[in-house]
Amino acid sequence: MLKTILPKLAHLAIMFVLGFVIYYFWLNPNNVFKMANNDESKLSTQTLFTTNLPDENGVSQALSQYQGKIIVLNFWATWCPPCREEMPELSELHKEYQAKNVVVLGIAIDEQAQVKMFRKEMPVSYPLFAAEEEGMSLASNLGNNKGVLPYTVIIDNKGKVIKTYFGRINKPLLAPTLNSLLPH
Repeated sequence: MLKTILPKLAHLAIMFVLGFVIYYFWLNPNNVFKMANNDESKLSTQTLFTTNLPDENGVSQALSQYQGKIIVLNFWATWCPPCREEMPELSELHKEYQAKNVVVLGIAIDEQAQVKMFRKEMPVSYPLFAAEEEGMSLASNLGNNKGVLPYTVIIDNKGKVIKTYFGRINKPLLAPTLNSLLPH
């Protein structure tokens, strides 16, 4: 009996591995190998806009509510010093550009309680969401193939990824890209 079941299990395992390899290396639209030279045009925001995340108060929010806006999407964590350092400039940027259809969004790779406590310590002018592990998956889908925090993505009002940044960013770094997306 074991002699007849073992070959079938081996074939099943081989088919599973082969299916995974085909999907990961050829069919996956956000495959790292397809994004050589930081080719942001290959990144899809579809998963982002179908995601619901809790805000710092635990209220589930649909990220689709930000479709049609220019988005500065910042992946961060409460325990990440460079993430904390860039937040005052992101707050300024949000205040300066919000009347121009630009929104800054912060997705924390943290628990909701941590985000709420952080918000009390450091006021931030833009929406914050708690994503835990799901946040790293979203970041990975948007080009963070290094698992680095902070990680920032600029998305145009049509939902296309325009630019990505690994590590700490600042307002002078983001402003030229944002200004190029604004109507002239």
